[in-house]
Amino acid sequence: MKRIRINILDLYITKKFLGTFIFALILILGIAVIFDFAEKIDDFMEREAPRNAIIFDYYLNFIPYFATLFSPLFTFITVIFFTSKMAYNTELIAILSSGVSFRRMMVPYFLSSLIIALFTFTLTNFIIPHSNVKRMEFEDKYYKPRANYSERDIHRQVYPNVYAYMESYNSSSMVGRNFSIERFSQDGQLESRLVAYYVKWDTAINKWAANQYYIRDIIDGREEIRVGRRIDTTLTITPQDFSRKPTFVETMNYGELNRQIELMKLQGTDEIKLLLNERHRRFSNPFSVFILTLIGVSVSSRKVRGGIGMQIGMGLALSFTYIFLMQFATQFSLKGNLEPMLAMWLPNILYMLIAVVLYLRAPK
Repeated sequence: MKRIRINILDLYITKKFLGTFIFALILILGIAVIFDFAEKIDDFMEREAPRNAIIFDYYLNFIPYFATLFSPLFTFITVIFFTSKMAYNTELIAILSSGVSFRRMMVPYFLSSLIIALFTFTLTNFIIPHSNVKRMEFEDKYYKPRANYSERDIHRQVYPNVYAYMESYNSSSMVGRNFSIERFSQDGQLESRLVAYYVKWDTAINKWAANQYYIRDIIDGREEIRVGRRIDTTLTITPQDFSRKPTFVETMNYGELNRQIELMKLQGTDEIKLLLNERHRRFSNPFSVFILTLIGVSVSSRKVRGGIGMQIGMGLALSFTYIFLMQFATQFSLKGNLEPMLAMWLPNILYMLIAVVLYLRAPK
């Protein structure tokens, strides 16, 4: 296998790539912050948000979150912009005419994409989740306070072969009405059942307390009944499991996300789809940097009349199409039968096919 050596051309393209990416990132983030502040300033003033909290708790955490979320699209726009400019200035013609193949010219592009993808992956999985906690706490306090939550007919598996039920739950009082919990044997036989008029979360011991309860135990075919006023339980469910927003998945690092997925599998809740989508998105999003880079180079490497406006317009159109397809696949996974893994990788699969076609048609 022929060894690839980094030369002046590679350093030139890499410098242009990363330099333009950082410039575009700063420019777009600045615009995003201005629009976001203009939208939320009335809420900040109404709830008397401190200036330091706005700057350090919200926007200092909002900027890296927004940057990593849309880094593949920023990369795409970057490639379209500076490659179109190189083609317009006949730099690409000179490079290809000097004996450098189109495939070899892609090396510095993919090297730059690798740097961005690794940076995005590291931030998304290990750093951004903890900064999102502060950002969301700020939003709950000064932008859109979390409303009281109520739910009916809640069924959860809390341990293997152990199932809990609440007829209703209210987040403001942290009380669940008509509660029951059943334990079954491996062969599906009922071993124990606890029924309580209501359960309430005890903030002092961080446990659920069952009030006005009776317990029915079945031991060797005999039934034993116990009755009492209060008993503490060890349920794996907490009040946060009922009142949290769907964006709570963004506050967990990769290890915490995997542990939460295992817990949700145990409980048998529909939130498992949201968690699986998030885990696959954290891999598919950085990988899309390479696909969009290949598309960007293939589209913008041809010199056209009228300047670079056509390539930039095509690039923006493809960007918005990618976002739409990702949102469509996500919603179809959450509310339909599309597997989370396929939903998060479907845009990359389709765009990979587009990238191959455009690469084969690109001027060599």
